[in-house]
Amino acid sequence: MADSDSWITVAGLLVALVVALSAAAMLWRDGRRQRAERLRERFGPEFDIVVEQHGERRAVRVLEARERRVSRLPLRSLPPAERAGLSQSWLLAQHEFVDTPAKAVRDAHQLVLCTLNARGYRVENFEQCVADLSVDYGGIVQHLRAAHALDQANRTGRANTEELRCALVHYRALFEGLLGTPHDKIPPASQRYQPLHEHHASGPR
Repeated sequence: MADSDSWITVAGLLVALVVALSAAAMLWRDGRRQRAERLRERFGPEFDIVVEQHGERRAVRVLEARERRVSRLPLRSLPPAERAGLSQSWLLAQHEFVDTPAKAVRDAHQLVLCTLNARGYRVENFEQCVADLSVDYGGIVQHLRAAHALDQANRTGRANTEELRCALVHYRALFEGLLGTPHDKIPPASQRYQPLHEHHASGPR
């Protein structure tokens, strides 16, 4: 009888252990799922890019590491006077696109770097800058990648006018996002860009 009771006790302990392990596994899966959903919401399209590169499990660790790094950066919002000065510089850059599109894109590139630096981001390493920016600007960081590629083509003389126009559009999206300009204060498109002259039709420069 004692042996029977012992087996019943052991069996009961095993069942309890299995139940506890199953519950722990469910909690762990739910926790990982919640972490992934939180990161997907915060990073937007960037989440899917990192998942494609690393797989979801590692992507969660990669993105959380980005969050920890950015939490240590001296990020700041820009005061009105500084925003106004940068906005004026942007207007000058976009106005020169009509006559000197290659120079306008170079100037837009420098202005975006200046704005990133003013906000507290490190711009010395491009890939690191992209990773850092993605934490709070996951919805627009792809513009930095696209603009960077077009800027590189521009600097080697391989970008045509249409590609330069696309570069400026990407830089504009970045600039407006970084500047934090209220949407109703952004000038309409007719005031932001001038149509290209006929002699600037798309073609190698």
